[in-house]
Amino acid sequence: MNERLYTVLLAPHFTEKVSLVGDEINQYAFKVAPDSTKAEIKAAVEGLFKVEVQAVTTLNMKGKVKRTPKGGVSRKKNWKKAYVRLAPGNDLDFATAE
Repeated sequence: MNERLYTVLLAPHFTEKVSLVGDEINQYAFKVAPDSTKAEIKAAVEGLFKVEVQAVTTLNMKGKVKRTPKGGVSRKKNWKKAYVRLAPGNDLDFATAE
């Protein structure tokens, strides 16, 4: 497998919204590399988890603005999120990913 596919998916992204959508329409979220494309994300999920991907949606997330203890302002890093919808009958198991 192409080694680029191993650098596309950075981490699964778990939130309350993701868990609700995952139960309803078999959709999961990942933090992905900022320069990754939908085709690369689809290939990475299909290759690593041995599932069939139906659709990929990506979002560029802006980093949150935080106040420092001394009254200054800092900003968290911008990052990219991908929602991956699996075909019916497929399920992700994070423990058995290659």
